[in-house]
Amino acid sequence: MAKKKYGGSSNFERTDRVGELVREIVATELERIDDDRLFPVAVTGVEVDRELVRAVVYYDVLDDEDAAEAEEALEANRHRLQRALASQSRLRRTPTLEFAVDPSIGAANRIDAILEGLGMGDESETDSD
Repeated sequence: MAKKKYGGSSNFERTDRVGELVREIVATELERIDDDRLFPVAVTGVEVDRELVRAVVYYDVLDDEDAAEAEEALEANRHRLQRALASQSRLRRTPTLEFAVDPSIGAANRIDAILEGLGMGDESETDSD
């Protein structure tokens, strides 16, 4: 009887592969949905839990003013996206989709603002010399 490999990186590799598959299917399906509220939405990544029960789809919107409407549209179309995932994947059981704003985008924007602020401080010092 062959030993099954538990733990290690193989489990993470599988969740990464499933996450990438979910990302591709959801992003493609979002383009097909005729809902203007979804136009500014970009899928940035997917995090799947180790049991493949839940998939958090991270997204960003082009304009922060559209964030609330985009969230409503994603939730309104969640069942359609779930069906697309089930029909387009070869998974025995598809993870339940959840949506969350990508926190790394906000962090990157804060870093850019800090760097820009530091750059402005440097320019004012050199101008006074």
